Amino acid sequence: MKKLFAFALLLPLAMGAQNHDKACDVFSKVNSVLQSRHYKPKPVDDSLSVYVFDKVMEGLDDNRILFLKEEYEQLARHRYAIDNYIKDKDCSFFSDFITIYKKALERSRGFVEEIGREPLPFNTKDTIYYSRETFPFHSKADRIKSFLRKKITYDILEDISEQSKNKDSLKVHLEALGKISRPKILESYLCKANLLLNPSEGFENSIYNRFYSVFCSYFDPHSTYFNYSEKASFVSSISTENYSLGLYVSQNEKEQIIVEDIVPGGPAYKTDKIKKGDEIIKLAANDTEYTVSCASMDKINDIVNSDTYRTVVLTLRKKDGSVYSVSLEKKVMKADDHSVYSFVLGDKDPVGYIKVPSFYTAFDSDKSQGCADDVAREVVKLKKENIKGLIIDLQYNGGGSMDEVIRMAGMFINFGPVAVVTDKDMDYNVIKDFNRGMVFNGPMVVLVNGFSASASEFFAGVMQDYNRAIIVGNTTVGKATMQTILPLEAANEKPEDFVKVTIDKFYRITGKSSQYIGIVPDVELPTFFDKLLPRERTMTTAIKNDSIADLHLRFSKMPEEPIKRAAELSRNRTASDAGFQMVTSVNDRINALYNNAKKPVAVTFDSVFDDVHSMDQIWKDISAAAEKELGFSIRNTAFNQEVTGYDDYLKNANEYKIKSVKTDMYINEAVNILKDLNQ
Repeated sequence: MKKLFAFALLLPLAMGAQNHDKACDVFSKVNSVLQSRHYKPKPVDDSLSVYVFDKVMEGLDDNRILFLKEEYEQLARHRYAIDNYIKDKDCSFFSDFITIYKKALERSRGFVEEIGREPLPFNTKDTIYYSRETFPFHSKADRIKSFLRKKITYDILEDISEQSKNKDSLKVHLEALGKISRPKILESYLCKANLLLNPSEGFENSIYNRFYSVFCSYFDPHSTYFNYSEKASFVSSISTENYSLGLYVSQNEKEQIIVEDIVPGGPAYKTDKIKKGDEIIKLAANDTEYTVSCASMDKINDIVNSDTYRTVVLTLRKKDGSVYSVSLEKKVMKADDHSVYSFVLGDKDPVGYIKVPSFYTAFDSDKSQGCADDVAREVVKLKKENIKGLIIDLQYNGGGSMDEVIRMAGMFINFGPVAVVTDKDMDYNVIKDFNRGMVFNGPMVVLVNGFSASASEFFAGVMQDYNRAIIVGNTTVGKATMQTILPLEAANEKPEDFVKVTIDKFYRITGKSSQYIGIVPDVELPTFFDKLLPRERTMTTAIKNDSIADLHLRFSKMPEEPIKRAAELSRNRTASDAGFQMVTSVNDRINALYNNAKKPVAVTFDSVFDDVHSMDQIWKDISAAAEKELGFSIRNTAFNQEVTGYDDYLKNANEYKIKSVKTDMYINEAVNILKDLNQ
């Protein structure tokens, strides 16, 4: 019996070691791919080790309310050794992270359960402190429980405060409202703890995957590890056709997942049950059920959008409180929400407007259904409307297929080079447009902002270098690198692990690069939260900017003087524009809030309410600006008018798009610039 018992103890240890060996093999392959294929590989040394350890620990316990000081010290002995473990293929260190992290999560869950059974008064003397410096780890477990009690109390008061802007009314009903919020907040804490303890990929694999991803990010922010499901979700996100449930979801201010829209003819539409505004409570897919209240938005999007989950059972709640479930089988549908669309702006001397939400492509189709072809089709429609200029809107366009943007850039220049690509060996490859002529040869404005990245920056850079368009908006993200997804397994094996690795860097035809610094517009306009946007230069491992010194490419620019003159007129006009002045004023208030150290918040209803509503006026001003319709007229092309006239869904979607264009002050200024250029 003793021998059998000993064998039973050894079995999980042996299985753990076996799992670590497999993880080590993946780790080694990830490193091999990065060293052989990355644009700028880095040595595996102590610097890498410290980065990986610190980032992993930050991800596991960002606020330092999970690990005890002694537990951190146990793990910290690996801080300078991870590089050696990778070289020696010794992954036994994973056991410490798995064991200690699991123990800390279980302890935290136990504390939440205890707090749920104890009185939780709202009139405490506790205070929540904020600091830009890292707080020390607690040395005693009861301090962690004390902090959790304080944080849970704060969250309950926050949930109550968000229900109304009338403090007095909430205060009168505080106890009754607390009885409703308390179980909801406690359930959320327990649910999140259980989610971390029982991730869909398995607890050990979640630790392995975290290390792989952080390891990749040391080389640059855009290199990362994908398992099969993550890879499928990523590919789906930049494809024009993908498996879909036929519905769009969004997260409201209460962090509930709401059905935002139903696609006519799709799986959700055909149930005749799911309606816009219904709340999704649970999702079940691939034999796993997910409670929405504690699942991440990334996970929900993955289940809804990835082709990994073909059949999904949804449990939803209607506004009247009734709950129902439906099983949906995904079907291949065109993702119209990120497809190109166009409008005609203005009556006298009308101009064309084309929105390019992303540079999508059709990976598995022989037909031309990518972004570039869609733009060409919209240009043809607009030219029939006798437009006198064209706006290409790349605001919030995070990039996509480089093949598509190369083709699209060539459509708006006569012919010539569009970019220079370099690999890790600094071999230059000049990308050229060999097709003479343009799909449109009139004046152009390209709109960009602090979310325009990668392919968007490529297009804007080409237009700027050829003096083909005036670039208007805000400095872009600053990503001028290209990634590819590579399997870790051999070609004859079924791949389960992938690395998205940065393999190339783009330079403009002038020899300069937008990497790290972004595209600086010819007319720079203020935008809300501008200084807080996560641009490339804010990322610690971003590849730095440089230039090609002796690049002498021949290309024919258009005259620069009209662009300079129109840009000057625009700057003079926008300097006194009330809308842009308001943006600058709001940004000053936002920067004051974020740049100054935040004062401690007492865990009382009055203090929490004031803290929750401290941004109310700022958001009110931002909302007012977003809702204000501007002076230009807008209409569909004759072709699109005919298409949308017979479909209620397309009609509603069209109305939404029209409103978003008509309330955009940057589009309004683009119209004014084109008027100046035409004169």
